[in-house]
Amino acid sequence: MTFRLLALALWAALSASSVHAERAANAASSLLAAEKQGLQTASAQHLQQLVTPTARGMAKINYDRAWLASVPEPAGGEQWRCLAEALYFEARGETVKGQFAVAEVILNRVDNPNYPSSVCGVINQGTGQKYACQFTYTCDGHPEHISEKGAFDQVGKVAKVMLSGAPRKLTDGATHYHTTAVRPRWARKFPMTAEIGVHRFYRQPTRISMN
Repeated sequence: MTFRLLALALWAALSASSVHAERAANAASSLLAAEKQGLQTASAQHLQQLVTPTARGMAKINYDRAWLASVPEPAGGEQWRCLAEALYFEARGETVKGQFAVAEVILNRVDNPNYPSSVCGVINQGTGQKYACQFTYTCDGHPEHISEKGAFDQVGKVAKVMLSGAPRKLTDGATHYHTTAVRPRWARKFPMTAEIGVHRFYRQPTRISMN
């Protein structure tokens, strides 16, 4: 593969998230500059130096612990923390795939004009009145203690990968989910898009019949 094609692939992977747009442009420019110097192919080692681990992961995500172990230790700001905490309290007992699926729902809501436009806004929507919120752990009256560091480190990696622009292909645009132990009334009107682990996922219809 030539540097030009590699540059395009790199730019596509990184620019999937606006956070990485400038990095994508700089890295692609580096590859094209190398091509002008007469280099036609890139070694795997050179590519590893240019492409960030998160960008490499976005090309192909394996929803298992082995793949997630290869992701660097997570770090981030407020939005990352909100998503990581939501995954910890809502899905830490789920499989890696199930955790990614829950993250998809939250980010799908961020993109939906019917919900707040930030991760923290979506997660804390309705918080303040007991059991009137969107995510129960934020309004159930119980203190939110993160006592399982290993579990939090894992969901923190999931949150980082998703916020870096990973594809959302598990839940087909779902904006809602519930555990298989319950059957909320709204689930009868929303089309189910997936069932992963103990969660069922649903896409909010454009119009809801009241009949």
